[in-house]
Amino acid sequence: MKNRSTEYDAIVVGSGPNGLASAIYLQQKGLSVLMVEAKDSIGGGLRTEEITLPGFKHDICSAIHPLAAASPFFKTLPLQDHGLTFIQPIYSAAHPLANGDSAVLAPSLELTAHKLGYDGENYRDLIQPFISHWESLLADILAPLHVPNQPINLAKFGLKAMQPASWLVEKFETEKAKALWAGMAAHSIQPLQNWATSAIGLVLMTAAHKEGWLIPKGGSSNIAKALSSYFLSLGGKIETNFYVKSLNQLPSAKAILFDLTPRQILGIAGHRFSSIYRWQLEKYRYGMGVFKIDWAIEGQVPFESKEARLAGTVHLGNTWSEITQSELDTSKGKQVEQPFVLLAQQSLFDRSRAPEGKNAVWAYCHVPHGSTKDMTEIIEKQVERFAPGFRERILAKHSFNTAQLESYNANYIGGDINGGIIDLAQLFTRPALRSSPYRTSTKGLYICSSSSPPGGGVHGMCGYHAAERAYKDLFINA
Repeated sequence: MKNRSTEYDAIVVGSGPNGLASAIYLQQKGLSVLMVEAKDSIGGGLRTEEITLPGFKHDICSAIHPLAAASPFFKTLPLQDHGLTFIQPIYSAAHPLANGDSAVLAPSLELTAHKLGYDGENYRDLIQPFISHWESLLADILAPLHVPNQPINLAKFGLKAMQPASWLVEKFETEKAKALWAGMAAHSIQPLQNWATSAIGLVLMTAAHKEGWLIPKGGSSNIAKALSSYFLSLGGKIETNFYVKSLNQLPSAKAILFDLTPRQILGIAGHRFSSIYRWQLEKYRYGMGVFKIDWAIEGQVPFESKEARLAGTVHLGNTWSEITQSELDTSKGKQVEQPFVLLAQQSLFDRSRAPEGKNAVWAYCHVPHGSTKDMTEIIEKQVERFAPGFRERILAKHSFNTAQLESYNANYIGGDINGGIIDLAQLFTRPALRSSPYRTSTKGLYICSSSSPPGGGVHGMCGYHAAERAYKDLFINA
């Protein structure tokens, strides 16, 4: 299958989960594929390092993985044979309230509904239909616009998913259920009044009951290691410390796929694009950033909520109204004093992550795009609100503001970990309005990052669909 006029059939620039998915797909098709990575190790957002104290393994970005095990493409790969093991926390997520109550997202739909009490039936009615058709539904959701495999089921999902989360919250009557919904929808990293913010909440809740919010044993880097190990076993090639600034640096290839966002792609290949496509990429919008902290602590986070002490992920933001207001204010560039905090405590369930009797804790909050304000004190105060005595247990800490995150990973423009805001205007047209979102205006150049459909998350489906498009365009009749 190799094109004799080129050194490789395909080159993938960037080794995040989407770049790895693209490389694997094309290598599976019998092509010769080179992957290049700017840093000295592969992984993109899938990196794990000891950044506080020796023996404490912290995930740099991606920590909990609701979609990694559910990914239609990853499910086809023998990743267990390449060292990947997932761990299921007792609860996928917990949401403590300042009044002492708490909501939980359990692996069981029935247990989740039961713990919601009065709103349990409302929750069951909302989520059960999607659980029943999850596999086929997910394949349609994690894809660009296309003729769906299950049009009726997708339409039923879409009628709810396209609503603002602020509309769908009316499904619930109790503060506990509303708060749980707010935390799920806030993963969209945009105001909950925006259209389509219900989509991420529905997907995350359904995933918890089908696959779980899983923790990769040993750290998120092990997902990347398993993917790269499989890619290499197929005959693929990886070069690290290869920072691409120009197409001239790359060997000759029939296809080049960029696991990068529009800003970097413009710097590398913008001169090769049509003026219209270049203009479209220049207008691409990035969203809110994140401020991220890792702590090494003695014991565990002393949550007052017993459910929070048993959850892999804890949402700290109190009520629906508090979370909604903080996300709206942050999106407008305001600094908030009680932000929505996402906290993960992987080492409670994976003891390879921290020394005995201690824990590695991960957390971030949303901040205005590009903000360099130090949110350490504000985040710790929010944790302390639900876990009195937390600060007394801190042994060491490390933080990233948005500029430091972007310096660590160039895809995190302004601290945006989603590769661009996924609001209604960019839900189906990321990064540009075209017959295929993965094609650029130049033959042979493709985008395979989370800046293409279906967007952010460790699922590899952006990379899979981009590679499928490139293969059909350039190789299927070669």
